[in-house]
Amino acid sequence: MPERTATETKQFTITRVLDAPRETVWRAWTDPDEAPHWLHPHRVSTPREHVDYDVRPGGAYRYTMISSDGTEYPTVGVYREVVPPSRLVMTWGKPGDAEGDVPVLTIDLDEHGEAGEQTLMTFHLAGIAGQPGDAGVYDGWSEAFEELEARLGG
Repeated sequence: MPERTATETKQFTITRVLDAPRETVWRAWTDPDEAPHWLHPHRVSTPREHVDYDVRPGGAYRYTMISSDGTEYPTVGVYREVVPPSRLVMTWGKPGDAEGDVPVLTIDLDEHGEAGEQTLMTFHLAGIAGQPGDAGVYDGWSEAFEELEARLGG
């Protein structure tokens, strides 16, 4: 039996029902003008000038989150799968990470509710273990999704 790598065994999933149509949630994930409004945990920002997306298979993206003390958290990745408005698969790492060692994000967006006025978002991260209350990656993404919910509701 082949040995499993850490990337294959460390993973978590977060699901949310969002009060917005699927196309609106898709735009939140793919429009660089939307990222500053939600793509960060609480008390951290993502300035628009630090966001660049090339949303297509093989296209790259980057964004940098900045904490209140000025610490920068640069993030880069490559889109592996882009199926508007339902699925994104992309690598997620830091500049300089080896391609084979970076986590992979999969975001599935499904229509939800009687008239599709809501979206069931399933976010899966393979390559990092996480759980509620970890004060790490899981909680960071969970807080970002709270920011997204506020953006969509406002």
